[in-house]
Amino acid sequence: MKLQLNELLTVTFTLFAVIDIVGSIPLLLSLKKKMGVIKEWKATLISGALMVLFLYVGQNFLNILGVDTHSFAVGGSIVIFILGLEMVLGIEFFKSDKDAKSSIMVPIAFPLIAGSGTLTTIMSLKANYEETTVLIAILINLVFVYIVLRSLDFIEKLLGPAGMIAVRKFFGVILLAIAVKIFSINASGLIK
Repeated sequence: MKLQLNELLTVTFTLFAVIDIVGSIPLLLSLKKKMGVIKEWKATLISGALMVLFLYVGQNFLNILGVDTHSFAVGGSIVIFILGLEMVLGIEFFKSDKDAKSSIMVPIAFPLIAGSGTLTTIMSLKANYEETTVLIAILINLVFVYIVLRSLDFIEKLLGPAGMIAVRKFFGVILLAIAVKIFSINASGLIK
């Protein structure tokens, strides 16, 4: 079981692209304003736990629930679509929960960081690469997620209010497009 550097890089960058924490910055800033605070460690640990859990028991868990990966991905895409609509239209669909633990769990840890796309990607990567390689790639991405979550205030100061509005609208459209793509790829798998 020798760790191949090129495989580790491939898996790490694949997860980085799917997690898309950089693209989520405007939404995270918007959620932080509503919730008052984002507990970076908790959000990172919860999303990390979800990713590692899915690495080892994801397919079995979905099978027990009677849910296939296509249905799981479509459900996650709908949540992402609603969050994108909120960013573009400025309408509040997501009401901040007074319980900070549940606010961190939904929508930050799931579906933004460890969303259906990330979790199904982890299961797909497991089919093609060693579990150890996928696990290390998850841990590398979690370090980056934590750094981004920790830097939200700095990023907001850097962009300023007008820049934040422009970036939020732009990435809202990107989120809508990602949600539609995930939905369209997986919706056909629902029809049997």
